[in-house]
Amino acid sequence: MLKKITAAAGVVLLSVLTACGSGDGGASSTNSGGSKDGITMGFAQVGAESGWRTANTKSIQDEAKAAGIDLKFSDGQQKQENQIKAIRSFIQQKVDVIAFSPVVETGWDAVLEEAKAANIPVILTDRAIDSDDESLYATFLGSDFVEEGRKAGKWLAENAGGPVNVVELQGTTGSAPANDRKKGFAETIASKPDIKVVASQTGDFTRSGGKQVMEAFLKSVPKIDVVYAHNDDMGLGAIEAIKAAGKVPGKDIRIITVDAVKDGMTALAAGEINYIVECSPLLGKQLMELAKKVVAGEQVPKRVVTEETTFTQEQAKAALPTRQY
Repeated sequence: MLKKITAAAGVVLLSVLTACGSGDGGASSTNSGGSKDGITMGFAQVGAESGWRTANTKSIQDEAKAAGIDLKFSDGQQKQENQIKAIRSFIQQKVDVIAFSPVVETGWDAVLEEAKAANIPVILTDRAIDSDDESLYATFLGSDFVEEGRKAGKWLAENAGGPVNVVELQGTTGSAPANDRKKGFAETIASKPDIKVVASQTGDFTRSGGKQVMEAFLKSVPKIDVVYAHNDDMGLGAIEAIKAAGKVPGKDIRIITVDAVKDGMTALAAGEINYIVECSPLLGKQLMELAKKVVAGEQVPKRVVTEETTFTQEQAKAALPTRQY
């Protein structure tokens, strides 16, 4: 039976560090000064599809440099085949450790078996995989996406104020955050028959995708009370569509998103988004610490979960002046 990585054990709290920027278009070394610890890491990123992802990339690049780790970075451009190609390239280059954020959950066993055969440990970051062989990776560092969905559903359940029709902007089809944020939200509102998800479609975690899907929803769904977007960027795209339709985001249609990047927090502070569930992209420092331990042969928790919060409008206003991403 497939065993999905869950936030079951090994909870480790992450330090919050500065991050912003974007990914490279191909594999490259980003620490020209060499590796103080003699460690070379190959990192296969999903892409640069959102503000969250660019902050995540910058955090990893900055923290690799600070840790003296030679980072070979590849941007998968949201395609699994590109990530698999990058991982195979890292294996051929005989890097010391491979880390990657899988664009989807399935289809990784073959390439990870190749890494295992080459005695190169693998660290999953941000997103999980579905596999029946947990020996293919050393640890998974990232958020509890199911819990993020639950937090979004809990806020709506507590603030619905009567029957509501929800439209859902899903993330990339088959990805762990899309699957889990949908699951957690659905679980939480299941006991509230007045809350109904009347339409659900992928916006692929992009602002343009969120806008396009929301435009279609506004034309096809007679009554929309709430938008639940799996990330801020899609929520921001939905705001554009709602405004273009002559409606007021945050009032005529309430909006719940996940991430808490600066653009999303700004919209929340302005009242155009109503609630944001945080998902921190600042994984770089913890990833480098885990990489050093794994390469040294030390035992690490199989699951490392980030500490995150939620934001209302007033909380966003208070947080924005010192927001780092």
